[in-house]
Amino acid sequence: MTPKLSADDLNLLLQSEFPYSGDSLARVEAVGEMTARVRLPYHDRHLRPGETISGASLMTLADMAMYVAVLAMIGPVLLAVTTNLNINFLRKPTKNDVIAECRILKLGARLAVGEVTMYSESDPSPVAHATVTYSIPPRT
Repeated sequence: MTPKLSADDLNLLLQSEFPYSGDSLARVEAVGEMTARVRLPYHDRHLRPGETISGASLMTLADMAMYVAVLAMIGPVLLAVTTNLNINFLRKPTKNDVIAECRILKLGARLAVGEVTMYSESDPSPVAHATVTYSIPPRT
């Protein structure tokens, strides 16, 4: 199954639909069949006390990676929404960009289920792992 939207298409869509995110918005680097790679640029606004990337930033990245993976496959169905997100924080991220690798496990007519593994750019060891479920609105 070939993606319906490219990484460039998705970046333009995110910039137009989420303009309030500014330069803190993660960037879609690649999409493939049932996959997406998204980068969260390192910025002080993503830090929590202890000088580490906050859990909220990692959860946002996981959610966004799944969102773009789903939209890449089904097209610009902007009202697809998260119904469940479960995350495990595995280790402290380094002070670098965070890369999210998303893989859709099941893509049905109404639900999509996937997993997202996140890494600090400088370290191949995962910093977090999430499972995410999206609800896809009925097509009209």
